[in-house]
Amino acid sequence: MHSDSVESWRHGHVFLGAHHARNERRTWIVIGLTAVMMVGEIVAGVAFGSMALLADGFHMATHAGALTITAAAYLYARRHAHDARFTFGTGKLGELAGYSSAVILAVIALAIGFESVVRLTAPISIRFDEAIAVAVLGLIVNLVSAWLLHDGGDHGHQHHDHAQHDEHPHAHGHRHQDHNLRSAYFHVLTDALTSVLAIAALLAGRFYGWLWMDPLMGIVGGIVIARWSWGLLRGAGAVLLDTLPDPALSEKIRHTLERNGDRVSDLHLWRIGPGHMALIVSIVSDRPQAPDLYKAKLQDLPWLSHVTVEIHRCEHARQAA
Repeated sequence: MHSDSVESWRHGHVFLGAHHARNERRTWIVIGLTAVMMVGEIVAGVAFGSMALLADGFHMATHAGALTITAAAYLYARRHAHDARFTFGTGKLGELAGYSSAVILAVIALAIGFESVVRLTAPISIRFDEAIAVAVLGLIVNLVSAWLLHDGGDHGHQHHDHAQHDEHPHAHGHRHQDHNLRSAYFHVLTDALTSVLAIAALLAGRFYGWLWMDPLMGIVGGIVIARWSWGLLRGAGAVLLDTLPDPALSEKIRHTLERNGDRVSDLHLWRIGPGHMALIVSIVSDRPQAPDLYKAKLQDLPWLSHVTVEIHRCEHARQAA
């Protein structure tokens, strides 16, 4: 067989999310907004002698770093999408970045909780007017950033040679979640949440003298952030460990293939990118057919971007022959 004939049977392994370029672009914009706000808070903290503003400025620096991880993952995945070293493409690089960002979120939650407990036992003086003004500005920046990152679920996919299909209307579940962008969104929500809680606490301290509200809101925020972190760790970690992404789809595949005496002996289904799943299935049959005929049966099933079918002739059929 000539090499050009083999070439026609090869297929691509680009399993990036449908909105990969858009998400990457928006993430860089949010990094710019976060960096500007971070510098503004640090400068304001020095100018007004406010430790609260300085602390929040350096707190935003950690988020800017995590967002940079998100953007760098998008950039690397896009530039190496056709790199043969990545067996199933770079679609799961976002999961790795999302998992790493979730760890950073968890550390931030612990730091906020610890600092809040310290402030409960040893309150510090706060320059309320300056702190409230900067906190409101920070909230506006975070809301704009959250709006940019909000529609991060990849509700679509590219078609591939193995099992092409139309997008189903219920494709809004975890199969399409871009955990990389989701982690960036949670970092922005973290800042927005801390801004809202800080404004509420600062107003209570400013008008009622309730200085204890500031550390109490910090503890509440730390708990909420920790829950977000845990959810992101579970979601991204499950994809990295190739857990079964959709039991219902797995059963549907089995039901579709097990006809006319054919039996599925082994089935592996896992996610290889936002909106993309890979399938390896082994079929035992008395009258085995060509792999392409089995693949054709799966054409109408959603999210299958890379399908490999292995055929085994039943031992009883062999002996009878």
